[in-house]
Amino acid sequence: MNNEIRTSTGEISRVHVDRQTRDPSNVMRSHHCHPYYELTYIEHGSCRFFLEDAMYDLHDGDFLLIPPELFHYTRYLFGSCLRCGIYFREADLDAELLPFLRDEGGELFRMRILQANPASRREFSRMTARMAAEEQGFDERSPLMLRLQLNEMLLLCTRSCALLSESPTNIHTTDRQVLEAARFINEHFRQQITAADIAAAAGFSPNYLSRKFREAAGIGVHDYLVFIRLRNAAFELLSTHDSVTDVALRCGFSDSNYFKDVFKKKYGITPREYRKAR
Repeated sequence: MNNEIRTSTGEISRVHVDRQTRDPSNVMRSHHCHPYYELTYIEHGSCRFFLEDAMYDLHDGDFLLIPPELFHYTRYLFGSCLRCGIYFREADLDAELLPFLRDEGGELFRMRILQANPASRREFSRMTARMAAEEQGFDERSPLMLRLQLNEMLLLCTRSCALLSESPTNIHTTDRQVLEAARFINEHFRQQITAADIAAAAGFSPNYLSRKFREAAGIGVHDYLVFIRLRNAAFELLSTHDSVTDVALRCGFSDSNYFKDVFKKKYGITPREYRKAR
């Protein structure tokens, strides 16, 4: 049985589950950003997520739903953490489930933090254990089994989980200043900002900010700025008819050739090819 998970475009071909215990010795090599959804459940312990320009500490019974193409990075600062990650596409969801997953504005799957009520946590742990076992004992029935189990878990979430506040709490002082830098980048990426500008907004020297930002976010300050510019450029390529050069300039790239090079490095195709393919 072919147990392929990812396609040549970086998409996944089925529901995939990764359930592991991690501790502070587990350091992610870099940030994550992928074209599919991620549902993380914290079964035991705590971890810290850097998401876009915010930071959250997740604890026992917390779910984090991450939509496609959202920047995220995880650290395990508080001891061992049993965490289950479930990765899926919108195509993996039952049509009858979708109305329960939309918010009041009708939007499906924006970033959310949910907390399971204490009575349901044991059942969620049983579910993640069954899904992990299915992943381990993969056969020709497993893609369907995992899809059904995902839909069951999400349906139970709509019944047994509460939406948590999006305000981070108890974030370490230097992490707060890293967030100030990330927010400054998200607000000013269209301008010709420098490392000194970003550092000034955070209240750090450029060298110190560079080190602390990479520690907190798994990526350098300049690379994060390029990431934010590229993601917005990709959106504008699909949502406008403006020239590639105009999109590049509007998203903060002063050199359209450099833009084309970094765009192809991230997406695997040129901006023009990306626009035609979508």
